[in-house]
Amino acid sequence: MINIIGENAGKVWDYLNENETATLVNLKKDLDLKGEQAAFSVGWLAREGCVTLEKRGTSVKVKLNK
Repeated sequence: MINIIGENAGKVWDYLNENETATLVNLKKDLDLKGEQAAFSVGWLAREGCVTLEKRGTSVKVKLNK
């Protein structure tokens, strides 16, 4: 499972590298990830200091740190 999370984290990073920011909902939809897969992958990137998370109302915005 760790390998899958790492692979999905790479997909999220690539997506954010092209788009800079996205909501968690957009990441799930655009990358065809299930809710927990997206959350685990974003959490991985957040722990590594690669992304910043911002709560906006009911959504979570994910931004790539450059």
